[in-house]
Amino acid sequence: MWQSALRIWALVKKELLAVLKDKRSRYSLFIPPVLQCLIFGYAASYDLNDVPYAVFDEDRSIQSNDLLFRLDSTHVFRRVANLQRNGDIATVIDNKDALIVLHIPQDFARNLHRGSPAAIQVIADGRNSNTAGIATSYVQSVVDLFNDNWRETHAQPAQSVQVAWRAWYNPTLETRWNMIPSLIGTITLMQTLLLAAMSVAREREEGTFDQLLVTPFRPMEIMIGKAVPAMMVGLVQATNVLLVALLWFQIPFQGSLLTLYAGLVLFLLAAVGIGIFVSSFAVSMQQAMLYAFVLIMPFALLSGLTTPISNMPQILQYITLVNPLRYAITIAQRVYLEGAGIDLLFPDLWPMVLIAAFTLSIATWMFRNKVA
Repeated sequence: MWQSALRIWALVKKELLAVLKDKRSRYSLFIPPVLQCLIFGYAASYDLNDVPYAVFDEDRSIQSNDLLFRLDSTHVFRRVANLQRNGDIATVIDNKDALIVLHIPQDFARNLHRGSPAAIQVIADGRNSNTAGIATSYVQSVVDLFNDNWRETHAQPAQSVQVAWRAWYNPTLETRWNMIPSLIGTITLMQTLLLAAMSVAREREEGTFDQLLVTPFRPMEIMIGKAVPAMMVGLVQATNVLLVALLWFQIPFQGSLLTLYAGLVLFLLAAVGIGIFVSSFAVSMQQAMLYAFVLIMPFALLSGLTTPISNMPQILQYITLVNPLRYAITIAQRVYLEGAGIDLLFPDLWPMVLIAAFTLSIATWMFRNKVA
């Protein structure tokens, strides 16, 4: 047992040196994850900070000016045009000069004073339905504040039902609070899967694999020696993303580091098993990289990172059950934002154990029968 552990440790050191001795390899393993985290944190955001809009105000009253002033003072809406006729609405939308157009009819102020419903029309550019939906919800919130102020100042009856909302785990509803913890698993998967997939392919390409087979190493020891360095690199990369989330974006960490890393270890076991399985088919590093990228994209799309799994077709929801990234993202988000413990994460942990056991078993079988 002790001799086996020494042989595995020697192979682990050899793999780490092979990865880290090249300056470009070191940069590609540690700098890109940090840059990707920063880019996703700033660019991959569903929050709108600049909404260009146009106004077609047929009323031109004090009340309509008050409503528009409230929009302008939010520093989110930016007025780009004051339209003079109805036909101009289509022009500014078609040319993408404005994301939304606010049409205030002639009887807006008169209906307000009468206590009748005063309708306004919001025309949104639906070519990006997500952005249009967020922009119209922003308009609705400004209109709600205008209504409340009008009722108070003109002694009109308040609404019989009022909704007071509060967002748990993300009080400011910032997209990066959801996105950055998810990247702990996503970025780690990309790098770990690539590293594991290219481990055996590198030996073949450099002509050292046959030499490895005639050494005293057993097939299981070779596989462990290939898997452990990839997992170590994956844990380092996950730590880098975690530090960016904590120190740069200052997203408060609510959970236990022990729980988070326990989930990551299970996730990395599954990812490494898939990577070694891929490497048993590849005959070159280029081929291994191609196979890995073919797997990474479906894993990311079916993980719930950008699209909720509940919104996917039923058949795709079943397919996500065998995607380890799905569980890694859920675990990272719940531990980071909710402070969830092992007991609450058990429904996501045991599938990871099954996936890891299956992928590693298949990888071991392939290694023995097709490689050794």
